[in-house]
Amino acid sequence: MHRIAVVAVPPVIAFDLSIPGTVFGGTIVDGGPGYDVRLCTAEPGIISGYIGADVVVRDGLDVIADADTVIVTGTGDRHETDPRVLAALRTAAAAGKRIASICTGAFVLAQAGLLDGRGATTYWAMSGEFARRFPEVELRPDVLFVDEGQILTSAGLSAGIDLCLHMVRNDYGAAVAANTARLVVAAPIRAGDQTQLIETPLPPEGTTTLAATRTWALEHLHRPLSLADLATHAGTSIRTLTRRFHAETGLSPAKWLLHQRLDRARQILETTDLPVDQVAHQSGLGTADSLRQHLVRKVGVTPTAYRAAFATPGDR
Repeated sequence: MHRIAVVAVPPVIAFDLSIPGTVFGGTIVDGGPGYDVRLCTAEPGIISGYIGADVVVRDGLDVIADADTVIVTGTGDRHETDPRVLAALRTAAAAGKRIASICTGAFVLAQAGLLDGRGATTYWAMSGEFARRFPEVELRPDVLFVDEGQILTSAGLSAGIDLCLHMVRNDYGAAVAANTARLVVAAPIRAGDQTQLIETPLPPEGTTTLAATRTWALEHLHRPLSLADLATHAGTSIRTLTRRFHAETGLSPAKWLLHQRLDRARQILETTDLPVDQVAHQSGLGTADSLRQHLVRKVGVTPTAYRAAFATPGDR
């Protein structure tokens, strides 16, 4: 079982603090829990919460020693993190543990020096302050999360859910992550490079969003869908479709489709014995070579290696 230590840095943001337990606690693998999640802090007991929501944390930082992943959630104090927390994070990083932050937890990782020379993100409203204080970090203020391999960071609030689901996908595959998303009633896939701010005003009376078109596209991923196909289904021009699609999802139609196709391909690889060329066809990626190129670029492994790592024979 993958062990996760969630570090509470007071004053804690209760919503952020609840995210790892909710997502990882809802991950089922082979009929049992996929993660053991432990909450810890420098001084166990009652710790202050942001806007007055105090939290009881029973474990100290010693639980980090047995963890595979360490997650720092949002905190209302971005300046004077307890030196014991910073030291524990440096030790964990030196030991090769996966380190992640949610929301303003990125300030803690930056204070520990773990983000120097790396790409990272944080809550958009704090990005100006973050950039001024940590110029050595390659801040990406407009994305949901950044995966730098050993170190991962997310934007605020719900982006933390996206990051946790991304880690589940990396640990156990797309099918398990999709099931976890259903259990916690979250969107099954939001790419890390999707913009944090989606400025979508309420549509005028009598108009609709593109939700129905996106659902239709998911049902026809095996087809070589074009912008014209999507625009025809939506009953609008390509130019209007592109503008509205980006406003509603933060992605272009082409990039959104590619993310969905890759996720579909990963689920097929995990749950069937179909040849790679048929997986490519059913996911709309065309050829086995195309699937191979996209998967290597996205995940770092070939379809055969991905299947060997994540296949679940009992589900085939």
